[in-house]
Amino acid sequence: MRDLTQIDPVALRTLAVAVRLGTFESAARELHVTPSAVSQRIKALETRVGRVLLHRVKPLEPTEAGLVLVRLSTQTELLEREAVAELVSEEDEDSTTYTSLPIAVNADALYGWFVDALAEVQSRHRVVFEVVREDHTRTAERLRRGEVVAAITGEPQPVPGCRVVRLGRLKYAAVATRAFHAAHFADGVGAVSLAEAPVVAFDRDDSLQHDFVRRVTRRHLAPPVTYVPSVREFDRAVRVGLGWGLLIESDVTEEIDRGDLVELVPGRRPEVPLFWQHWRLGSSLVTDLTDAVVDAARRWMAARPEM
Repeated sequence: MRDLTQIDPVALRTLAVAVRLGTFESAARELHVTPSAVSQRIKALETRVGRVLLHRVKPLEPTEAGLVLVRLSTQTELLEREAVAELVSEEDEDSTTYTSLPIAVNADALYGWFVDALAEVQSRHRVVFEVVREDHTRTAERLRRGEVVAAITGEPQPVPGCRVVRLGRLKYAAVATRAFHAAHFADGVGAVSLAEAPVVAFDRDDSLQHDFVRRVTRRHLAPPVTYVPSVREFDRAVRVGLGWGLLIESDVTEEIDRGDLVELVPGRRPEVPLFWQHWRLGSSLVTDLTDAVVDAARRWMAARPEM
């Protein structure tokens, strides 16, 4: 068996940067070397492990073996930065040595409780965060590719090398203003009306509304869509009648009871289970972040008894 110990850390980081940026040229600029040097380092790494690590297309695509090493590079860099940060003494408080954590989060969690968890962790660690907003159906892929160390995801099955913690579930109601409902659903909510009525979605990865339509009609429909990629403005777009949409149940219960908003299919309220997945690392920082995220999520959801 080939001895894979003592992999060149420079080549390992070069591979990770090339995958993240998509081309040898971009990686070369970040690493302050030539594109040829980037290519040679990766070729040497491929020779060392005996596997092809990259598909030489644009953007560069890692093979399965390449993904394993990209994850290793990111994990190694995290542990190194965390160790350096711990070595900073109290006399060096002005030091700019911080660990940086890349994390993938869905929009509703980011808007609801996630920033509180980050603030709690930063109060106890020298850490900054790179928060990648992504739909809950796609965040796990960021973990698989080694782009983030943790993610809030809708997937209960652990990504290889990761631990999963259940956070709870978000419950939604499909609603519209009274005027919008009267204009588009006067004859009922069905395949014809749902195909024609404008809908509001967060972005092109947001499948909640289309999943709801498919469950109600058992058909794949393509209604006109307005994309509003901000939680606050998404909610407002529905409330001013730009279209119907799925809003968090606890945020609209009183408006439904008052009649300000009308539920398209009363009682048909989809639920989205959320999980926290993170790499299994000997990292006190990741452990503390996990505790903070789980605590913040459960407190936030407990304050909304309908959920």
